[in-house]
Amino acid sequence: MTQLTPVRRASGHRPPLMNTALTLAANGVPVLPLRAGKVPFGNCPTCAGNVCGGRPNMKAPGPCCCPGVCHAWAAATTDPAVIVSPPWLAAWDRAVCVGYHPGGAGLTVVDLDDADAIAWARTALPATRTVETTRGQHWIYRGAMTSRNAVRPGVDVKSLMGYARWLACGTGAMAPLPDAVRALAVKEPPTPRRAPQSLTAPLTGHRGECPHRTPAYLERGIAMAVQRITDARAAVHATVYRTFLAVLSTHGRCGCLTESHVARLFAAAQAKGESPRHCADAWANALTALGL
Repeated sequence: MTQLTPVRRASGHRPPLMNTALTLAANGVPVLPLRAGKVPFGNCPTCAGNVCGGRPNMKAPGPCCCPGVCHAWAAATTDPAVIVSPPWLAAWDRAVCVGYHPGGAGLTVVDLDDADAIAWARTALPATRTVETTRGQHWIYRGAMTSRNAVRPGVDVKSLMGYARWLACGTGAMAPLPDAVRALAVKEPPTPRRAPQSLTAPLTGHRGECPHRTPAYLERGIAMAVQRITDARAAVHATVYRTFLAVLSTHGRCGCLTESHVARLFAAAQAKGESPRHCADAWANALTALGL
C-alpha cells in the first residue's frame, strides 16, 4: 500500500468510486461499497436474517451464492468481474465511499477517533503508516488479527471480519503488527475460582538476559501503563487487564519486573475502584494468556 498501480478505465458508464475500487482490488485489497453512514449495503431479501447461511470468511465462503453486495465485510472482493457486475454497479451508483477488508489484505487498522486517542497511540504504539480521517487517524500495521471495537476510549481495531473506509495510501513506513495492538483485542478470560494470590515477584524462573537497553525503558513503560489506567473513563476492569497484558508481553519474559513495579500498577488500578482481588485475578489471567 505504499503506492497503488492504477487500472486503465474501460469504456461505458463507470461510477468514480468503482475506479478506486478496481485499483485497490488490482493491488490485492478486497473492497466493498459503503452507503450513507459509511455502512455496508443490506443483505438481499433472499439472504435476510442470514437464512442463506452467510459467508463465514473470505477464503472459505459459505453456501450463499448471492451475486449481490451481501454479508457486509464478507462481500469484499478483489475480483474485477464481481466489482463491475450489475448488482455491484447499482450499489456503486448509491455508494458514498469505498470500504476495504483489512484482514483480507493482511493488514490491521487502529482507528483513532479523536486527539486524545492519537496522543495515547503516540506513546503506547510503534509508529507506522498513518492516514488522516475526518476526526482522527488510521494507523495501519502489516499483519492481521481479530477485530474489536471500543478497545479503549476512541479506539477501534479493524482487521479480520471487519472493514474500514478507504481514504488514502497514507504516509510513513508500515510497521509489523506489534503485541501491544494484539493485546487490545484480547478479552479477559473468566476469573478462575480460587483464593486470591498474594503480591509477589511474578515471574520467578523466567529470568534471563534483559533485552531492554536501559532501565529507563522499563521505567517509561511502567509510567505509561499507570497513566493509561489512571486515564480510563470507562470499562476500567477491561482496561486494567489489557494494560497488565501489554506490560507482561513486553517485560514479562526477561524477569526485570519487580514487586515495586507490580505494586505501582495495582495501586493505579485500585485508585480507579478495582479491588485487590480483581487486580490479582487480572494479573494471573494475563500471565496465563501469555503462557507465563
